Amino acid sequence: MTGRNVTQSRRRFLALGGATAATALAGCSGILGSGDGGDGGSGGTDTGAGQVSLSDFRGSGPLVAQREAPGGTSIEDLPDLSGELTLYLGGGEGGLYLDLIELLEQRYPDFEAEQRLEASSDLANTIIEENEAGASPADVFMSIDAGSLGAVANAGATASLPEEALSTVPEAYQDSEGRWVGIAGRARAIPYNTNQISESDIPSTVQEFPEATALENSMGWAPSYGAFQSFITAMRLIRDDDETMAWLQAMQDHGITTYDDEFRVSNACADGELTAGFANHYYTLRVQSARESSPIGLAFTEGDAGALVNVSGLEIINGTDNADLASNFVRHVLSAEAQEFFATRTFAYPMIPGVAPVGDLPRIDDLNPPDINLTELADVAGTVDLLRDAGVL
Repeated sequence: MTGRNVTQSRRRFLALGGATAATALAGCSGILGSGDGGDGGSGGTDTGAGQVSLSDFRGSGPLVAQREAPGGTSIEDLPDLSGELTLYLGGGEGGLYLDLIELLEQRYPDFEAEQRLEASSDLANTIIEENEAGASPADVFMSIDAGSLGAVANAGATASLPEEALSTVPEAYQDSEGRWVGIAGRARAIPYNTNQISESDIPSTVQEFPEATALENSMGWAPSYGAFQSFITAMRLIRDDDETMAWLQAMQDHGITTYDDEFRVSNACADGELTAGFANHYYTLRVQSARESSPIGLAFTEGDAGALVNVSGLEIINGTDNADLASNFVRHVLSAEAQEFFATRTFAYPMIPGVAPVGDLPRIDDLNPPDINLTELADVAGTVDLLRDAGVL
């Protein structure tokens, strides 16, 4: 079975929702037209194409209000997207990434993206197998973690990315050989209940957590979650397997509760069920956005695996006969509008300097992540084995 046989076209769903889409887009203005400052919902001129405005890319809610217009290259300054692109989409934040692709399809009537949606690791293995067999149907692989991007790149299954895209993203968030590039960042963080502890009670490194009296029998984690496994993979890279095993065992001895996912960990902190937890930063923001007065804060460790900034990213697949469209698509995902989408709809860290994160989040340059090559996060299988040996999974 080929990739094209199992993909589905988002445009078919657009046809079903055409009336709704037409209503939502009626009267929309130019993407970054003049006067489109504060909420991005007014001013500007007709685009003459799909009539999609900045407000369509931008989210809503208390964390998004009063934002300035994003900087960076607008999609209005890029060549039009035209043609059919086969996209392998790993993860996608519960369908939010599909919303971005849908907006681009609305903006460009001659553009259509066929998607194959599966777990990132599964699609990475599929691309590697297809490449070894001679060719992959995929033009582009979009993944929610650098590890799966690195696995595909290390297998020699990628083509070169355009310099115009690579030059917009800090080197820390792209492959050192330019084989993949980050499109949205997620920082490991510590959600905590502000009624129970203060930020000063949070240790500055994860190695100190098993000794933190204030957190004994009151923390939570989600070890089956991919983001947690990337965090442990980073710890293995920094401290080796023996020290990572010792930390996992010490945390269990200290008393920690297991959850299915990190959004539940963050909600448990807001509810007072937990004092603190391990989770990606944006889950706390989603809780704050949905429950404005909830007693939940966000802390960051420094310079260790607990401060890892992982990325969602893109790479172009080796052997594609659609290289120009693939390259132009990558540039669009790194445009000001698409980066505003990631910042305000998924609460991720934008990858281009002209777009700010939401709310009171520190800028990504103000974080202190460990100095590791994100491509090396590909050894997730070794991490899963370690978690099983430790009795965590």
